[in-house]
Amino acid sequence: MDNDRYYMQLALEQARKAYALGEVPIGAVIVKDGEVVASACNTTETDRDPTCHAEISAIRLAAKKLGGWRLPGCSMYVTLEPCSMCAGAIVLARIEKLFIGALDPKAGACVSLSSIVTDPRLNHRVELQTGVLGEECSAILKDFFRELRASRKSVSPEDI
Repeated sequence: MDNDRYYMQLALEQARKAYALGEVPIGAVIVKDGEVVASACNTTETDRDPTCHAEISAIRLAAKKLGGWRLPGCSMYVTLEPCSMCAGAIVLARIEKLFIGALDPKAGACVSLSSIVTDPRLNHRVELQTGVLGEECSAILKDFFRELRASRKSVSPEDI
């Protein structure tokens, strides 16, 4: 469990990078044999690309580093429950284990709205663990959206 907390802390560092960029603060880390092979944060706004979620970017980096699109033996640590796009990519990449910080009741596709990564109808299922540093992962998102709402309220119609 200590290793899981350590790797989730690294994912939280990535989430903080996203926060500093004005991105939704989500971070992902991919580990194989105790070595971090990839880490990434959300960059959808920065890159103007809806596929630049932390999980997708981390998968791309890991595939390049490991030399193939299949990532057997890899574990992913992500601060927020992956959406359907990311959950599908995790299955396609054959990631072995997925550790999630906070659940996402509005878009989560691993536990909350659906269970893509554990669906027995698919050709690969991912071992899943939720709640790793859940409070910390949830807090950064709450802080981000609280700040975002406050900044939008501070803009008056005359300023636009």
